[in-house]
Amino acid sequence: MLRLPNLLASRRGRLAAFFLLYTTEGVPLGFAAVAIATELRRRGVGPAEIGTFVASFYLPWAFKWAAGPFVDVFRSQRWGHRRGWILLTQIVMALTLAVLVFIPLPQGLALFTAILLVHNSFAAVQDVAIDSLAVNTLGEDERGLANGLMFSGAMLGQAVGGSGVLFASSYIPFQSTFLLVAASIALVTLFVVLPMKEALIGALALPAGVTRMQQAMTDMRSFAVQSFRSFVGTSGAFRGVFFSLLPAGAMSLGLALQTNLAVDLGMNDDQVGALSFWSSITSAACMVLGGWLSDKLGRRITLAWYLLFMSAPVLYLMWQLQVAGYVMPRPPGSTPIPALITQLWIANMAYAVFQGLMYGTRSAIMMDVTNPRVAATQFTAYMAMMNLAIAFAASWQGVVIEAWGYPTTLLVDAIVGPLCVLLLPAMKQPAAWADDRANWRSRTTAAVLGVCVLSFLVFWPNREAVGAVQPIIGTFYTLVFVASALFLLAGREVLGTASGAWGRAAPWVAVLLLAMYGRYWAGKATAEPLHTLVNVFLYVAPLAGGIVLLALSRMDWRETTVIEADPALQRVRPEAAG
Repeated sequence: MLRLPNLLASRRGRLAAFFLLYTTEGVPLGFAAVAIATELRRRGVGPAEIGTFVASFYLPWAFKWAAGPFVDVFRSQRWGHRRGWILLTQIVMALTLAVLVFIPLPQGLALFTAILLVHNSFAAVQDVAIDSLAVNTLGEDERGLANGLMFSGAMLGQAVGGSGVLFASSYIPFQSTFLLVAASIALVTLFVVLPMKEALIGALALPAGVTRMQQAMTDMRSFAVQSFRSFVGTSGAFRGVFFSLLPAGAMSLGLALQTNLAVDLGMNDDQVGALSFWSSITSAACMVLGGWLSDKLGRRITLAWYLLFMSAPVLYLMWQLQVAGYVMPRPPGSTPIPALITQLWIANMAYAVFQGLMYGTRSAIMMDVTNPRVAATQFTAYMAMMNLAIAFAASWQGVVIEAWGYPTTLLVDAIVGPLCVLLLPAMKQPAAWADDRANWRSRTTAAVLGVCVLSFLVFWPNREAVGAVQPIIGTFYTLVFVASALFLLAGREVLGTASGAWGRAAPWVAVLLLAMYGRYWAGKATAEPLHTLVNVFLYVAPLAGGIVLLALSRMDWRETTVIEADPALQRVRPEAAG
């Protein structure tokens, strides 16, 4: 009987294992952002709805930090600490993909999106478990090479899930290709994870009378406190928050706009697959080059140029579309436009170069402003916010395409994308990891968020007056509500009992602000009592949120300058967080 090797037992085996494990993380991303987005557009789904679909796919990655304490606290002696989590998540990932075969598109898009959201939530948990396994398995002299191989594995996975599915759809029904994607994950489970022998780890020592769930919740609160304190501790770290929330350069040619436009221009699945494949390969190669150049020439100056040059191919494509008179999306199945297809190839390949260079440098910049004492906590939070920024970009771009057309969307993206460059001069390692401005930063953040939340009370009754811009402003307020809710939850833990009644109200108000996302379905409440109740809620929630935030802005936040190392939080390998 064939006995499969334990890849963790040798250096080459470990490198191969983490390369293959990371391919399973890239597969669902390529599957959703390339293959499914292409098919949805081909079946007549609009860019705005596709943008929302892609955005929802990134959301679990923005909150994957919450899984860390559970992965650390809940351990299995039989299946292995991290191996058990990887097995569980990969089985659920494969099963959810297999179930999608039976859901018709686009009629069942809502259910399809919900199942994919479950799938990607487990993929995010798997990422935490893989990173934890890497930290505890890889030798110090292996981590650099392993990190590069892991990112390359993720890019390969994206090619398999995106280009591979589109290529296969030329020979078998599109829905049947989902089984191939599920099989690619199952093969890694079968040949890599199952034979894996993880070093035995003893049961977690818990304080007397504390359950595993209570310990996990305690760790989550510690994560919130340490992240908050590290963010406001220095000017560079504080600006890093805004840098993470802003788009990392022009994003349009790396999101659903590219596949939407490819379908509208008349490209078939093989052509879209080839475009995605060669873009991924080019970007992967340039990631390595970008990191090497940044070490030689300086990270901030090289990253600034990479971010600026990402707008060049976007502006080039915008100009070509404008000259050709191609503005609004066309119905699927329209006559191909070979000249513009060529221009899309040129712009996309150039964009892949600069995007790859940027990715190879950006993580290093964030490490520069990260306090080593809380490195895992702070860096993971930065990466989570970057995923939130990607979701935000995917959402607004789909809306703008339908409202103003492709050229205007590309122009706005090319202008807004490089704004983060303005923050780079201050993003450098400080002389000390805390200064006397932390109190001011905390209070100012609370005040600005409070004013933004209250401004919704003016926007909502007058939303029809802004016309086509309404969905874009609505997306902005969604980001404000989410940021305010997280600020309230973390701020309450930082202030502790000093926050008084306002602190006790903060978590309840945070829940109300998160529930404001449901305003997009408020119009469906037709029954008069329910309709009235919903309208009252849409005014009460932001009013309460604004009042509590402004009250917190008047408190003393000097305690936020105290940053303590928490070994229990050093769980996510910074290089691999994403």
